[in-house]
Amino acid sequence: MEAREFQPRPYALELADETGFTFHTIDGEPYWHEGRAYCFSMAQVEQDLEAPTNELVDMCYELVDEALKRDEWLDKLAIPAYCRDWIRHSWDRDEPTLYGRFDLSYNGAGPAKMLEFNADTPTSLYESAVFQWIWLEDLLSQGLLPIDSDQFNSIEEKLLAGIPEMGLDSLVHFAGITESDEDSGTIRYLEGLFQQVGFPTRFMDMTEIGIDSAGRLTDLQDEVIEAIFKLYPWEMMVREEFGKALPYAGVRWIEPPWKMLLSNKGILPLLWEMYPDHPNLLPAYFADDPQAGLKLGSRYVKKPLFSREGANITLYQEGDLIELGGEYGAEGYILQAYHPLPVFDGWSAVLGSWVIRGEAAGIGIREDLGPITTNASRFVPHYIWG
Repeated sequence: MEAREFQPRPYALELADETGFTFHTIDGEPYWHEGRAYCFSMAQVEQDLEAPTNELVDMCYELVDEALKRDEWLDKLAIPAYCRDWIRHSWDRDEPTLYGRFDLSYNGAGPAKMLEFNADTPTSLYESAVFQWIWLEDLLSQGLLPIDSDQFNSIEEKLLAGIPEMGLDSLVHFAGITESDEDSGTIRYLEGLFQQVGFPTRFMDMTEIGIDSAGRLTDLQDEVIEAIFKLYPWEMMVREEFGKALPYAGVRWIEPPWKMLLSNKGILPLLWEMYPDHPNLLPAYFADDPQAGLKLGSRYVKKPLFSREGANITLYQEGDLIELGGEYGAEGYILQAYHPLPVFDGWSAVLGSWVIRGEAAGIGIREDLGPITTNASRFVPHYIWG
């Protein structure tokens, strides 16, 4: 694994705008950065990233199966009591998942370590699936990469193959916080893929979801929502005004209700309990565990059960701390052993390992000058050679 410098394509941002990647710049700073790229060997990808990702998926599914049998675990995960039978029904019916993303720390040598699982509302999808692939093809065509270079990226291919397998047979609504360019870009990209394979779709803001007298969810045209992709966290959904109606609304959800368990950092200590000393896991404990401090020592990370883009995360290192603010943490925290991200020329890199229909499908890399990845951390392409 190496970081290599490249000359940015002079037309890159214009091309990004033309292809719908309008959030290539965030708050005046470049989000898409192609001044360098990360190079991996095929062995690193297959052995250190792809295989462990598939194993982590299986472990997470085992965790869901176990947690749904144990109310004390659901209590630790802060799952509302009125949602539990609904989640069990969703799991028992094997309601299909479309996508998710593990965040991994990997330096090219030791085993990749799972930092968390973005199982419900991961973004950076378009840039991972499409725009970094365009970068690869452009540089290959210009002779700027070895002719046999490749990329760990079958994300779009697996999405297009997997969508028809999800058992949907109706209009599919797509909803999120549409004022966010990044969220809208992710939603529109997925909506376009559903359209490609023949599904009628409708785009809407979360605030436009209503509920009729029969308890069914509706859109602004008063059409009943039968299937919906929502880029909106489950923990917020169940606390909306219509939250307690969700189990009875008869909606096919993407992602399904059972993902509520996995989009929760409480799975980190539960995975460690189920699979102690697994090479791809870091020691983790619930913050109210009286032994947690003794077990982790003076280097650890405090994370809320629910948070997004690094919010409310605190990093403790030998008495020093780095803290990001935010509005999360009311439901509780976990403590996870600190595993430094690899640093290249001052930039810390985190690998996002994509899971499509339950299988590893590719990676996207984010960089930041600090040790905590945020929504402004820049995206950097990668390629495989050797």
